[in-house]
Amino acid sequence: MNMPFFKLGKTRLPHRKSTAHSRAVRMTPPAEVLIPLSQHIGAPAVPIVKVGESVKVGQKIAEAAGYVSSPIYASVSGTVAKIEPYLTSAGRTVDAIRITSDGAMTPAEGITPPVVSDFDAFSAAVRESGLVGLGGAGFPTQVKLDAVKKGLIDTVIINAAECEPYITSDTHTMLFESGYVFRGMKLLMSYVPAKEFLIGIEKNKPDAIAKMEEIFSSEEKVRVVPLPDTYPQGGEKILIYNTTGRIVPEGKLPADVGALVINITSLAFLAKYFETGMPLVEKCVTVDGSAVKDPKNVIVPVGAKIGDVIDFAGGTSKPVGKILLGGPMMGVAVCSPLEPVMKTTNAITVFDTRDAKLPESTACIHCGRCVDNCPMHLNPTLYARAMNVEDAADRAARLEEAKINLCIECGSCSYVCPAKRPLVATNRLAKSDLREYKAHLDTLK
Repeated sequence: MNMPFFKLGKTRLPHRKSTAHSRAVRMTPPAEVLIPLSQHIGAPAVPIVKVGESVKVGQKIAEAAGYVSSPIYASVSGTVAKIEPYLTSAGRTVDAIRITSDGAMTPAEGITPPVVSDFDAFSAAVRESGLVGLGGAGFPTQVKLDAVKKGLIDTVIINAAECEPYITSDTHTMLFESGYVFRGMKLLMSYVPAKEFLIGIEKNKPDAIAKMEEIFSSEEKVRVVPLPDTYPQGGEKILIYNTTGRIVPEGKLPADVGALVINITSLAFLAKYFETGMPLVEKCVTVDGSAVKDPKNVIVPVGAKIGDVIDFAGGTSKPVGKILLGGPMMGVAVCSPLEPVMKTTNAITVFDTRDAKLPESTACIHCGRCVDNCPMHLNPTLYARAMNVEDAADRAARLEEAKINLCIECGSCSYVCPAKRPLVATNRLAKSDLREYKAHLDTLK
């Protein structure tokens, strides 16, 4: 029997979507923003403003630095206070632009909707919008569109799974900005000659499913696909399989199986941009977690301090133990509430001291739960064993044989482990170790 190399995604999580029906409120202008110039996969943007210069909302402040890169725009009006180094959560230091806000949120002059008449102009406009994947790693959207020009795409998949606990920013888009979703889809259909446009939504969002089915009822090419309400349905390869039955092979991209995946909030943003010309300068962010006093969805300027967003949302009701950018499964813990909201931030999850306490891990009991729940059908215990091997070549060979690079770091293995072992953290270290070893080999050639 030929089985897919990954499963449907079967981990059961508590949903905790307390803000699912909360219309987002717009944050008051913060006193300042810090805008890192690397908010996407690829080369950091290059600053084109100087300290002391006045800027306005939507004004370009950093230019894309290469093919895989994205421009960045001012999210507030005010004055450039500093261009300073910023240490990212990935441990890389990049430039960041600090802007002191004047509180006026004055839009930049000359912002007008892009005029497009063909695919090349459409793709160029998407690049100028500053759009990167708003539901994942921040892959520049224009780069994804190149597969369309090459004639590789027959199916567009809109990712509306939103499978992590707490997060409801995409649900907000579907329920309260469905008009933009519809117009974004029509725009995409005008320039992407796909046979099918699929919207994947977890079954635990019946209102969102009903809304999408309602607005697209007259569109024959558009189909809403209810997904199992198990984690991680939003993983790109899992989403592609569960909507189309196609398997993305190891080392390949969605385009290699004819698929283009776009987040649903990205789709709505495209409609806004093509109607107004305002580039990506703000995000809808879910503020929730056990320490949050009044969970809500907030429209936040990119670069606003996390602490300012939490305070605007009503603050906390319990001592704070940990703050995550993102959800509890794949979110990144921050070391300070002074950290900025990024283009890719869809949630700020704040845990109290009890929930933030890491469980004490014990020895592996070889129960197999991590293997059984891995959506990519991997064996995380093999990576932990490999990392204890001293010889670098042997360690690398073991990691490659066990296909460490197929790990999507969803956290399912750690979540189900009865021994509370930090499996996903080990997997990340293993991937990094393998990359360093290969880079070392390249220097010897």
